[in-house]
Amino acid sequence: MAETKVIGVIGSGQMGSGIAQLAAVRGIDVWLHDSDPVALSRATKTITASIQRLVSKGHLSREVGNDALRRLRYASNLEEFHSADVIIEAIVESEDIKKKLFSDLDKIAKVSAVLASNTSSISITRLASVTNRPNQVIGMHFMNPPPIMKLVEIVRGADTSDETFVTIKSLAERLGKTVICSQDYPGFIVNRILMPMINEAFFALYTGVATKEDIDTGMKLGTNHPMGPLELADFIGLDVCLSILKVLHAGLGDTKYIPCPLLVQYVDAGRLGKKRGIGVYNYQKVAEAVKPSPRL
Repeated sequence: MAETKVIGVIGSGQMGSGIAQLAAVRGIDVWLHDSDPVALSRATKTITASIQRLVSKGHLSREVGNDALRRLRYASNLEEFHSADVIIEAIVESEDIKKKLFSDLDKIAKVSAVLASNTSSISITRLASVTNRPNQVIGMHFMNPPPIMKLVEIVRGADTSDETFVTIKSLAERLGKTVICSQDYPGFIVNRILMPMINEAFFALYTGVATKEDIDTGMKLGTNHPMGPLELADFIGLDVCLSILKVLHAGLGDTKYIPCPLLVQYVDAGRLGKKRGIGVYNYQKVAEAVKPSPRL
């Protein structure tokens, strides 16, 4: 098994940027790509500021921080990924869009490259089916935010080889992560368990069992969760939660996975959570409350 020297990360949102930053800090050369140049420019600034903040707080040495910034390169064209040993996809949670990307990557990536998906629920087997290397396709599901959360969930498709599994497990451990392994079933491990809980919290709110504050406080203090399920849904993104529940319902056929109508309504209204400033909770009010008063 050859050591992973260069990785490509596709998608410069919170997950992709976090994965790229983490790998660069751990001494791996990284190409980060996004089809949206504005998003890529924003990611450049975000990652640079994050690494500089870690240095200023003493969490990273200046040498490591500077080395990480040198290792990060930003690509507007997927052709730059031809040298990558592992390519990690971290784009929108849509099977059709991911399949198109994997088909394109199969033509661009070198023959030995592993294609990994950060998907939180979509079948790795189906993503692999559009490539000529299904044995080199695997799920590598980071938790959010990747630089902080300790877990990586590895998902083997029907044809994923032992060599591919060992490569990705070794990479995850090099990134300082604890690895868990799942077969390719809807929702894998974490979201198979987490999303029904979040959905049930929405049903509790929808049917008037309790207020959102009491539901979240009950789960935080009653079960020692660091974040209540509704607050966590806002953090994940309500659109992402809805997408995963749809995958679970379609793949497993059990009515217990049917998304709560309130969750559907919030997504339809554009209340997607913290990233939009409003979801179950209104984060715009919080932001306004902490703004300094103008000095006259």
